[in-house]
Amino acid sequence: MKRRSFIKTGMAGGLAAGFGGMSLSGCLGTSEQVLTVLHTNDVHSHIDPFPHSHAAYPGMGGAARRASLIRSVREANPNTLLLDAGDIFQGTPYFNFYGGELEFRLMSRMGYDAATLGNHDFDNGLEGLLAQLPYAEFPFLSANYDFTNTIMDGQVEPYRVFNRGGLRIGVFGLGIRLEGLVDPALYKETKYLNPYEQALDAARRLREEEAADLVICLSHLGYRYRDADRPSDVNLALQTEGIDLIIGGHTHTFMEKAEVYNNRKGMPVVVNQVGCYGINLGRVDFTFSKGKEAPEGQGVSITV
Repeated sequence: MKRRSFIKTGMAGGLAAGFGGMSLSGCLGTSEQVLTVLHTNDVHSHIDPFPHSHAAYPGMGGAARRASLIRSVREANPNTLLLDAGDIFQGTPYFNFYGGELEFRLMSRMGYDAATLGNHDFDNGLEGLLAQLPYAEFPFLSANYDFTNTIMDGQVEPYRVFNRGGLRIGVFGLGIRLEGLVDPALYKETKYLNPYEQALDAARRLREEEAADLVICLSHLGYRYRDADRPSDVNLALQTEGIDLIIGGHTHTFMEKAEVYNNRKGMPVVVNQVGCYGINLGRVDFTFSKGKEAPEGQGVSITV
């Protein structure tokens, strides 16, 4: 299981459509195995659904509805990972009053497996972030934030390997440059490392040392920019190797469908981002077939 081929699909329907677009029951025989990756980004403390009178997102989102969708997927396929690409904090009075505790408690109840850090997750400083970590029953991953000389030293891992149904899934995180986005007094001596270099190193270690069957990057770099040289998910896909799926954040990009790019070795990389505020829940299914070197993956985005 060295590389993967991917099939792009369009947006799924609304909540009522559920997951009718994909049938897992026919894929779970002895010769095939399905891994489901669910993901969010830039939820920004949106616990409640938007009011039905909201101009852009009437009645959409909400932690309870997301939890119900996640539970439904897990019931259909226990081999599921749940991930977040950062900016969990900041955006509603829930964060102002509780400092992130409620967000982390709810994510823990939903069974998130891992998350990366976005720039707004520093809004209460390193002290504020550290104070909320006991409520997060999942690891934070970042390969390019060096917290060595801060109180966050040892609290964030570069990557983690998860086992699902005998498959080894390597997940690592990348964060955006904080300079110019966050007051230096909030992130203090946190060092920003080159994301492409760290991604190459993380992917290599996951494949060669950890024997990962699939490598996922949780990125808070942003999908794409007018400045073509600025680090982004698209540039990450093009300029690196060893990554199969990039789950993005920061730019609040509502992608109509996941995009596939060829990495510097000419191999496919899927890039997806599901907007913001918990309105969408991303889903990517990978089908691993015995005797085949390239399992197939399908990606959709479901409106919460």
